[in-house]
Amino acid sequence: MTLEVCCGNLESVHAAVKGGAPRIELCSRLDLDGLTPTWEELREARTLYPALKIHVLIRPREGDFCYTPEEMEQMADEMVLAQQLGADGLVIGALTEKGDVDRDALQALLRVVKPGIALTFHRAFDVCRWPFEALETIEALGFHRILTSGQAPSAIEGTDLLRELQRRAKLTILPGGGINSSNARRILELSGCRELHASASTLLPDGRKVTDAKKVAAILAATL
Repeated sequence: MTLEVCCGNLESVHAAVKGGAPRIELCSRLDLDGLTPTWEELREARTLYPALKIHVLIRPREGDFCYTPEEMEQMADEMVLAQQLGADGLVIGALTEKGDVDRDALQALLRVVKPGIALTFHRAFDVCRWPFEALETIEALGFHRILTSGQAPSAIEGTDLLRELQRRAKLTILPGGGINSSNARRILELSGCRELHASASTLLPDGRKVTDAKKVAAILAATL
């Protein structure tokens, strides 16, 4: 089992590594469900942890996943910069107004992706209207993973769809949403998946969510 920890700041990166996570998704603004991280944090994380797999979320704003040409250009520029700064993977997604995967938009973005970069389609998948059709499109585009809660409020509630996606998929289905040490093993058992995505976070008095190294370690221990 591989655990990917969602880190919204450098403090969380330190905690994820201390807890034993082999891979992170680096982002900002977890209160907005994640936006593109700051380049300073990516640069420092890459320098401090050369062996850590760092996947970078590219999401220019909160809200829906239907992007304007200007936003698409911004995302492409951010993808280029993330790779220059040492990202191992990119986490992206785009939908049409009807709720389908925006094949044309994604094909344009994928032109800037270098060989060897891991590609994850993010939780825009959870608001796609036809999940199995979306899976086929995402696979055809060359993605390596889909991050999803099984179109449910949490991964434990979405295990039926997660299991069916895993059965059909050639790529990796990455369950995420409400994963902790008490349900991680059960989610793996019910879904048949081999990876998990969790924030493993603690809410600080100032309102920030920060990854907790002990929670990371507890999830890993629970899935041995």
